[in-house]
Amino acid sequence: MVMFLSQMADSSLTQASVALTRKATDWQQRLCRAFLSCSRLGLFTRTFLLLLALMCASLGAWLMVFIAIETGPRAAQLSKRIATSVNLTQAALTYTPTDERFAMLRELSRLEGLDVYARSSNDRIEPLPDDRYWQRIASLVRANLGVETRLAWRVNDIPGVWVSFRTDDEPYWLSFDRHETGLTGGLEWLSWGAAALLLSILGAAIGVSSINRPLSRLARWAHLLSRGESPPPLPETGARELRALNASFNRMARELEQTDADRALMLAGISHDLRTPLTRMRLEIELSNIDDEARLGIDQDLAQIDHSIGQLMEYARPPSAMPQQAVDLSMLMLEIIERERGLTRNQGGHLRARVTPNVWAYMSAFDLQRVMNNLLENARRYGRTEDGTLELSIALKLETDCVVIEVCDQGPGISNANIERVRRPFSRGDTARTGAAGTGLGLAIVERLIHHAGGSLTLLSGAAQGLKVRIELPRTHVQT
Repeated sequence: MVMFLSQMADSSLTQASVALTRKATDWQQRLCRAFLSCSRLGLFTRTFLLLLALMCASLGAWLMVFIAIETGPRAAQLSKRIATSVNLTQAALTYTPTDERFAMLRELSRLEGLDVYARSSNDRIEPLPDDRYWQRIASLVRANLGVETRLAWRVNDIPGVWVSFRTDDEPYWLSFDRHETGLTGGLEWLSWGAAALLLSILGAAIGVSSINRPLSRLARWAHLLSRGESPPPLPETGARELRALNASFNRMARELEQTDADRALMLAGISHDLRTPLTRMRLEIELSNIDDEARLGIDQDLAQIDHSIGQLMEYARPPSAMPQQAVDLSMLMLEIIERERGLTRNQGGHLRARVTPNVWAYMSAFDLQRVMNNLLENARRYGRTEDGTLELSIALKLETDCVVIEVCDQGPGISNANIERVRRPFSRGDTARTGAAGTGLGLAIVERLIHHAGGSLTLLSGAAQGLKVRIELPRTHVQT
């Protein structure tokens, strides 16, 4: 029997511990969800809610302090008034002739709001509320009038604050109006608290807005700068830290603008200084007396050098500024495909395309052309099958929340170990896709342009289907 009871106790403890563990886990999950939901809020909302919570806590604390401060002095003041009123009423009844007492009590009720009633043992009495304020009043009144003094909240269903006393061995009740004896009413506290809370909300909103507005403007200006635009200078006013921050941002923007101008000038100079000698070398080779095979080899080397220079210039050129309005990608893709289909055909290949109409996105036409030129050039260069066939395909389609562009070839593909490596500048794939020389900048250029437009680039490779390049851009709904 003892063993059975012990097992039952162990089972109960185990169940209780499991229940406590589940409750703790549930609370942890709730706290995590609350933290994640708060972390998604903006800076203005988070700071505003924090200040509002602190102000509400401060108001609550001050309210408790005010009530505590009011309770003691108000109870002492009211008990003294009750004792004084009882003593005066008792003396008035004692020294007033019997035939004049009714008139005296009526004047006392009219002038002072004090009502005197005869007390009997059959009175229905409701005691005072059992709270700290009224019990303190009762103890102070009994200390002044005697321990036999009775206080009531309601007598014979008549509300008020009732105090017993005796005159010539006749018992009486003295009734006070509750509104004159109680603490500050809840409605009054509520109105003052609501006014204080409203002022706190307005103060928090104004204070947080004055701090958040310059930061929000800085974020917008930084976004414009990241898109290749030139925002106007930030005002160098306000707090010392904000002035220093805006001044640093303006200096950075000016330096970036100067750097872009210097880079453009440098690119133009490099292109001119390198390609002019290449053109002269081609002319000299054509006029020389070397055999055709050597001339063809040198011409191919010069073409490769010219192509490398072009790729370097392309990589150094910054992305175009983001368009202010959405661009019809379907029309642009059809134009690009028509031109690229002829180039593919000249190299003995075939280009298939599937374009969904009315597809819009925020991407400049020049950047889209640069992306497709690099992808199709790589596909024509590395996408042939083992028997030399060149089959390329392009697809533009809509998915749930994005625009998808796919460029596929039937070449040897890229091994999974090299997919991430070929995305870096000056990196090329394995031997299977390096039959022709290249600079390794094509995919790096494409990825930078796609990221600038807010999209993503994915490489999907397999032994059977070659390489698939998948581009995802944010979808834009445009009514036509």
